[in-house]
Amino acid sequence: MRYKTPILEGRLLRRYKRFLADVLVDGEEMTVHCPNSGSMAGLKDEGNRVRISGPHAPTRKLRYGLEQIEVTRPDGQVIWVGVNTAIPNHISKEAIEAGIVPGLEGYDTVRSEVKLGDHSRIDLLLESKDRPPCWVEVKNTTVVQEDPGDKTSLNVGDIATFPDAVTSRGAKHLDELMGRVKAGERAVMLYTAQRADAKRFAIARGFDPGYAEKFREALEVGVEAIPMLAEVTSDGVTLTSTKLDVLL
Repeated sequence: MRYKTPILEGRLLRRYKRFLADVLVDGEEMTVHCPNSGSMAGLKDEGNRVRISGPHAPTRKLRYGLEQIEVTRPDGQVIWVGVNTAIPNHISKEAIEAGIVPGLEGYDTVRSEVKLGDHSRIDLLLESKDRPPCWVEVKNTTVVQEDPGDKTSLNVGDIATFPDAVTSRGAKHLDELMGRVKAGERAVMLYTAQRADAKRFAIARGFDPGYAEKFREALEVGVEAIPMLAEVTSDGVTLTSTKLDVLL
């Protein structure tokens, strides 16, 4: 997925109130939309380089949006991390339709934001005449750790982890997917790692032990986990064909 508006580079000053960030671009301080409700652990150091998109439609209150943050690992490696949580749905749909997500090839249709029950929507529904429907919930992964059991080993090691904060909504999605499996359908959690230093994947039990337990229960029921590596560049973000091993 290529960005539809120009990309500007600047420096992060602060992120606050969940959806706001102040950045410095060409000496001018700007407040931009931060499209990420998580903690963004390990990414928020003042002075980190950022990439922002815009200007967007004049009807938007904030016409620029935070897309990527650069982090420097203790080993000196520089990594751009995609933080826009709207991106994974788009790149996952593109990749599934292109047939490059292992295990999700060959479906006739891919629909977005499909209603499930009275109050929920699941990100993607894959359908074919000759097989059960496949429900896919997509999650953005921005953290890499050495130890998924703590909150401190950030930007070290090679394990992409999710979530970066307690997520009751994420646990609810796992419950809904387990319901689909019990009904004879297929259900998948697709985790998109938007950073190049991710080699493996695990649930961040140090951030949310409850979600970790629910994830294990979901796997036992038959929900599948497919963590995929995304390529993050100044032009956009693309889901690659690289599947990460899941650590339990």
